[in-house]
Amino acid sequence: MTTSTTHESEEAVKGVLDRLQDTWQAGDADAVSQIYTDDATLIMTGVFLNGREEIRQFMAAAFAGALAGSRPHNVPRLIRRINDDTVVVISDIGILLAGQDQVADGEHRIATWTITRLADGWRVAAYHNCPVP
Repeated sequence: MTTSTTHESEEAVKGVLDRLQDTWQAGDADAVSQIYTDDATLIMTGVFLNGREEIRQFMAAAFAGALAGSRPHNVPRLIRRINDDTVVVISDIGILLAGQDQVADGEHRIATWTITRLADGWRVAAYHNCPVP
């Protein structure tokens, strides 16, 4: 694979993360869920979601409740191409609740994203985060 192709896949993956940021800030659970594959998994402390519909339902409830007006903070540390169609991203993440300008102490996380290319574009196939001490 050429350097330009590697660069193109990194840019496409960053585009997925940017779309997630935008759709989250809009509080649009349907649009957030479309960033994931049909069979995606999402794992967070105390949460295991299996499939796009479970992700959509979870996000809809969150946007109607505790995450109303929130926005994600996501800074990729590492983008590693596994093959032409799969990329793993390691990010420093957190959630800025309504009115916050920084992630609250104790709420910083590190995340692993598996992002894959499908016929209709790049999608998140798996996501996992855990607290950072």
